Amino acid sequence: MSTNDFNYQLYSYKDSLHSFAISFTRDVEDANDLVQDTMLKAINYSNHFKEGTNFKAWLYTIMKNTFINNYRRATKTNSIMTVTDEITSDKLHYSASVNDSDGKFVMEDIYKALSKLQPEYYVPFLKYFEGFKYYEIAEQLDIPIGTVKTRIHVARQLLKKSLKMHYQNFLPKVA
Repeated sequence: MSTNDFNYQLYSYKDSLHSFAISFTRDVEDANDLVQDTMLKAINYSNHFKEGTNFKAWLYTIMKNTFINNYRRATKTNSIMTVTDEITSDKLHYSASVNDSDGKFVMEDIYKALSKLQPEYYVPFLKYFEGFKYYEIAEQLDIPIGTVKTRIHVARQLLKKSLKMHYQNFLPKVA
């Protein structure tokens, strides 16, 4: 399929993609973003489309996967930061006893540990940390998914070993 034919066909499904996106997002602006992401991915991965297959189904699959991945990233981000109005005495004591310089030194140690990782471990680990799925990392780096999983696992183990000194700070205090 020529680029012009592909683009024409892609644009012809824009309205039906928008309707499908609204069924996912329940919000017009979010649906617009999802359609835009879907169309951009379709253009970027146009070489993966097999002529003779259902173009609309291919686009819907891209949209569904994009929505799911975005949802997972948002859930992961929200689970890292919990917001609460109450400050318990444990948290108050901890925040009073730990100052910003401790956090600065911990972050410096984390950056040092990351910089010591070899690129073949660092790159997949960083992409995973940013929210990419194993298969996405494998596609981007053009390596098997099993290799991605192994490299991320090895990177975690190396980081745990390098940051062992800080591990005690994250354990719950036993009275």
